[in-house]
Amino acid sequence: MDVPATTVATDESQKNDYSVWAAPPEDVIPRIKKLMEGLRSEFGGPQFEPHMTVVGVDRVATGTFFYQCVYLLIHPTTEVVEASAKSSSTFGFKSSTPYMPHISLLYGDLTDEEKKKAQEKAYFLDESIDQLSFPITRLQLWKTPASDNTLTSWEKIAEYNLSPN
Repeated sequence: MDVPATTVATDESQKNDYSVWAAPPEDVIPRIKKLMEGLRSEFGGPQFEPHMTVVGVDRVATGTFFYQCVYLLIHPTTEVVEASAKSSSTFGFKSSTPYMPHISLLYGDLTDEEKKKAQEKAYFLDESIDQLSFPITRLQLWKTPASDNTLTSWEKIAEYNLSPN
C-alpha cells in the first residue's frame, strides 16, 4: 500500500500526507533498484526509493492502483504485521482493508497486459527475486503528497535504526 499513510492538518488551509516505510538493508537496495530501473526503462513511471509501506490507506482498496502497479509480495510474518498494526495505532490510522506487505517495483497506470509483461520482465531481470529474504533494520517517515504522481515533492523526514532484540 504505497500511498500516503495519513493526512495531518497543520492548519485550516494546509494538509500533509505522510507514510511510514520499512527500508531494506543497504546491501539489498542495489538489487531492488536494478530491477526497478529495468522495469521503468520499458514501462515508464516515476523513480522512488525501495521500501515497504508499514501503514497504508483505504484509497487503494477503492480502485486507485497507481501505487501498486508491479510489486514484490512480502510474506506477512507476525513481526511485519505487528509493526504495521503498532504504527497504525500510533498514528490513529484505521484501514478497512487487511494489510498487504509488499515492495513496489513500478508505479503507473498500466493495462492488465502491460502488467503481465512487466511481471515477466521482472523475472527475466532477476529470476530469483522471489527468494529474496532480509531483515528490516530501518523505519522512515516520508512526506508523500497523494496529489503528486511524479513523486518529485516526496521527502524523507526522518529515519530510525531498529535495534536487534
